[in-house]
Amino acid sequence: MSAIKNRLTFKATMAQVSVPATSANLGPGFDTLGLALDLRDRYAAQVLDDATFDVDVSGEGSGDVKKDKNNLVIKAMLHGFEHMGQKPKGIALRQLNVIPHGRGLGSSAAAIVGGLALARALVLGGEQLMSDEELIALGTELEGHPDNIAAAVLGGATIAWTENNIGKAVGIKVDPKIKALVFIPESHLATAKARKLLPETIPHHDAVLNASRAALLVHALQSRPDLLLDATEDLLHQNYRAEAMPKSMALVTKLRAAGVPAMISGAGPSVLVLHTLDDLEVEAVIKVGAGSFAAQKLAISGHGVE
Repeated sequence: MSAIKNRLTFKATMAQVSVPATSANLGPGFDTLGLALDLRDRYAAQVLDDATFDVDVSGEGSGDVKKDKNNLVIKAMLHGFEHMGQKPKGIALRQLNVIPHGRGLGSSAAAIVGGLALARALVLGGEQLMSDEELIALGTELEGHPDNIAAAVLGGATIAWTENNIGKAVGIKVDPKIKALVFIPESHLATAKARKLLPETIPHHDAVLNASRAALLVHALQSRPDLLLDATEDLLHQNYRAEAMPKSMALVTKLRAAGVPAMISGAGPSVLVLHTLDDLEVEAVIKVGAGSFAAQKLAISGHGVE
């Protein structure tokens, strides 16, 4: 009976999903604010009748990504199947990575959200068994914090939080004039290492500043991009991590001194600029980071996982 049930509940077709890169924190919004960027990893998967995990990875970081059941996309798929009361014998996965790894652009969140979305797509009635709210909660369980997960699921800008350790999020509409420019270094930085540099406490003045700037940033993203420079000021996490990414922080400092809203993307070491500049102004900003960084002009992705 169980074999018949599995044949009835799993779809025989291959499912395909794409997931955007994400930038978290956005200056003052540590572990809270996220933004989806129009740079997408793509995954395709199918449930197998035999107990094998057939994993093929190409693109960014393909030489380092695990190609067995410990692959992060596979682990997320299994977590999603378990949530829906299913257990496949095996999985075939094809993974095309475009998002840089270890650069603060949400590559792990993309893998987790992609795996959960694949599981949902491969189960009959999966949309009813796993809502977007549940997908965010499940993704937060695997990632440990909800900001990148939320943006990867919902797209646009998001506010994320946890309630009783359950990840939750809401979307923010982003002013269509706002675009992103990302400076990507060759160096990597693990999120866990970056977190270890943060102090247990910060001065009251710094906490007040960050709270005010995070609130202002929500308004700036929606309708007042002229306030982005003030709204992205941060005293909570970036300076404490400077020793792990001195070139990135030097670029942030230089750009902000010139009036450009620059910040560390996620845990770094990439640098994110949110702007409404014209093409000539963007090229001038790109020259500031020339040599140490690869600059990439990106639109804000209005769609999350698809």
